Amino acid sequence: MAKKGLRQQWEEAVSLVAVVDERSTTPLWRPLSGPQTMAYESQADELFYGGAAGGGKTDLILGLSITNHQNSIIFRREYPQLKGIIQRSRKIIKTNGSYNSTEKIWILDDGRTLELGACQYEEDVEKYQGRPHDLKAFDEITHFSRTMFKFLTGWARTADENQRVRVICTGNPPTTSEGRWVIDYWGPWLDLKYPNPAAPGELRWFIVVVDESSPQGRDVEVPNSDPVEINGELYIPRSRTFVPAKIDDNPYYSKTNYKAVLMGLPEPLRSQMLRGDFTAGIEDDPWQVIPTEWVQAAMKRWGQRPNIPMTSLGVDVARGGAAKTVLAPRYGNYIDKLQRHPGKTTPNGGAIASLVQVTLVGDAYAHIDICGVGSSPYDACIERGVNAHAANGAAGSDARDKSGKFGFINKRAEWYWHLRELLDPESGNDIALPDDSELLADLTAPRWKITSASKIQIEAKEDIQKRIGRSPDCGDAVVYAFGEITFSIWGEDTAVWG
Repeated sequence: MAKKGLRQQWEEAVSLVAVVDERSTTPLWRPLSGPQTMAYESQADELFYGGAAGGGKTDLILGLSITNHQNSIIFRREYPQLKGIIQRSRKIIKTNGSYNSTEKIWILDDGRTLELGACQYEEDVEKYQGRPHDLKAFDEITHFSRTMFKFLTGWARTADENQRVRVICTGNPPTTSEGRWVIDYWGPWLDLKYPNPAAPGELRWFIVVVDESSPQGRDVEVPNSDPVEINGELYIPRSRTFVPAKIDDNPYYSKTNYKAVLMGLPEPLRSQMLRGDFTAGIEDDPWQVIPTEWVQAAMKRWGQRPNIPMTSLGVDVARGGAAKTVLAPRYGNYIDKLQRHPGKTTPNGGAIASLVQVTLVGDAYAHIDICGVGSSPYDACIERGVNAHAANGAAGSDARDKSGKFGFINKRAEWYWHLRELLDPESGNDIALPDDSELLADLTAPRWKITSASKIQIEAKEDIQKRIGRSPDCGDAVVYAFGEITFSIWGEDTAVWG
């Protein structure tokens, strides 16, 4: 008889119902009393545990995996970051299972499986598409984007009606703007401005409403778990909660000097790691192009669209893949709701041109990114007589910044800096941007520097994508909406800000 391969053993184990080892009454792991037990016993569909360092975050998701679930997966943003989880899992599981270091899968003696995965880039989520787990766990959730989180949790399910399914996240307060979405997602516990705050461990129910105004969906809190009907669509609420934990909740660290180490950290890191303070400042990078505070101020001004003709339409192009084609309609100083279209729905220039054609109103022009795949949609728009203008970010620039001291390495730097100057509170432009967490992250992601020729250079889009794990499509679309067009008057090229 042919010997079964380890992969085959794992696939067979996934289908097994977890069997309690009758030879021992001692579980492999028990939660600590206090917050860890509260999190362990929580009935929330989506739980966020932690805040401060040293609260036993990794132990919680490992413990749940090997005691309460049959088929689990724990994610970190990068594979090297899994090293600590692997080491800790070996100490807990010991000889009660086998670990395949190539597949990064534990097969326990009682039939449970625990997989370890990573998603460094946005498109990496597709490796896990359609793969069910009854526990989806994220270690350091603020390192992931919201789109990654929502995609990966879409397959939290099981065929066993007796097996509970849930999502567990752990982490510290975000230290960069890219992780701010976590504060919004668990707003009742983490957002000081949330109108109806919740107590630690309290269950709150949410639905994600998808309609014309929110094609990507918006979170809506509802009173309880009862199904909600909106516009003929029946929504099933899911529960969330947050359980805070600190180093003082972990007796194993009381015998070490780890707390003293945390107390020695500089602020705001000290408040974040020692107290789990989500209100502590998320520091902007000193070379961040657009300050976070300026973008947030613009989002607070957003509301009723002004009754004026459409000015322009910023178009960031994606053809297939994980990126999105994003359209940003502009009305004077007001950006309307962003229109997002998955790359797979815009496979060619004609499809994108059609979107532009039906979105443009009146004499408004479309400013279309022609770098990379964008030239085909631009050409298709011109063939159809659409008022389209090419946004070639790689082209040279003769412009100067507002101070007159600096030039720009290319048009992309010029456009981004122009939006920075428009958003400056001292400018008096009162730009209004939609309150959109992804847009906030995109606009605050790029960095800048001064070249030896006294020109401003903006971080390459490819470098931004490597750093944040996805393409800043929403931010680029808004930049194009406020970008420059050039047309001919009396035989001379004249630059006009959109």
